[in-house]
Amino acid sequence: MADVTAAMVKALRERTGTGMMDCKRALVESDGDMEKAEDWLRAKGFSRAAAKAGRSTNEGMVEAYVHHAGGIAKQGALIEINCESDFVAKTDDFKHLAHTLALQVVGAAPTYVRREDVPADVVERERAVYREQVQGKPENIVDKILTGKLDAFFAQICLLEQPWIKDDKKKVGDLVTEAIARLGENISVARFARFAVGEESTDSDGADAPAAE
Repeated sequence: MADVTAAMVKALRERTGTGMMDCKRALVESDGDMEKAEDWLRAKGFSRAAAKAGRSTNEGMVEAYVHHAGGIAKQGALIEINCESDFVAKTDDFKHLAHTLALQVVGAAPTYVRREDVPADVVERERAVYREQVQGKPENIVDKILTGKLDAFFAQICLLEQPWIKDDKKKVGDLVTEAIARLGENISVARFARFAVGEESTDSDGADAPAAE
């Protein structure tokens, strides 16, 4: 298997406009071949989705999901999903995506929507811990280890980076990308809030949500 470097991922991202993690996955699947990786992204619909990524999303919906245990509502989530048109917002496909993401929020308890939302000081604190863990290792592999550890950290706390609770071989972000390819519009996750009995509720800016009075 080819050694996929950060430079290769960056180059593919610049060529296709596709997200960093999807580019990395394409290169891994293509054994580091840039042309094959680009074709892999196109075949999966990622390139079509990337072409729509800059378009504004001013329509959409708020989905609510409540999980019952023993006949009592114990956990719930609200999530705002945006698209370009009211027409798409009313489709069963879009509503199903919103429901699926609300289930993910309840089941996997993310803190942020995407890695770009994680405050820089939080990332740097994690990076400092990981650097302590790799002290003494050859410098040429330190960056690769740090990147891997940070990717795993983001996969825990960021909704779009998490493994899907129904298929851990697929990221939640892949579900959104696939919906973009199917529906022909840009789709974005704006924000979410999660509630659980006995726990402080959180919203997707990472702050505790105000308690109900």
